[in-house]
Amino acid sequence: MLEQFNALVDGLPPGMIYLIIAALVFAEAALFVGFVFPGETAIVVGGVLAQQGTLSLPLLLVIAVVAAVVGDSVGYEIGRRYGPRLLDVKAMRRHRAKVASAQGLIRRRGAFAVFIGRFTALLRALMPALAGSSRLPYPKFLVFNIIGGVTWVVTFTLGGYFAGAAFEHTAQLAGRGLAIGLAVAAVVALAVWGVRKHRREARDEEKAEAEIGSGEEPEPARTRP
Repeated sequence: MLEQFNALVDGLPPGMIYLIIAALVFAEAALFVGFVFPGETAIVVGGVLAQQGTLSLPLLLVIAVVAAVVGDSVGYEIGRRYGPRLLDVKAMRRHRAKVASAQGLIRRRGAFAVFIGRFTALLRALMPALAGSSRLPYPKFLVFNIIGGVTWVVTFTLGGYFAGAAFEHTAQLAGRGLAIGLAVAAVVALAVWGVRKHRREARDEEKAEAEIGSGEEPEPARTRP
């Protein structure tokens, strides 16, 4: 997915790249795009492009934070307005175990659940709308939305930035061929990790669905490094 997004923005002017990144980060929760395209992919690539000099790192951080906070606020408003009807949306029905897990997290942690959900792709798409439908007070939601948005954007953008810097440094020391080989190995390792994570989440979701069927409240999905 990183390669696909990188190919998408390759050769585009900086202004258009900023717009694409902002749109994807905004739409992740506001339009539930996060079900198919995690916004962190966009900001990681943005960080790499900032290291290459294509984008301004400070401007990228500001744009991404604003898009994240505003997008989640729109998601919150959608949940507040449409409430239970939102759960009948096809995307919500397909992930009913995650929805139940997120609802349980909100009941246990309140507004802090908004911060926690920021760092898991599906919860990042679900949490704002579910917080709105549960009538979590907006001022509390906004505080943790801002804290989570800033932390998430800075973490993944700088991760992309320093990854790009490490690639360039390796290329200078050992030659570009070796650097490309290391980069490919890193991508393969990331893909393997992603597949294992997806399988683990699928098992957790099946377990949660079984618990829902038995009338038990599902346990929150475990996160592992």
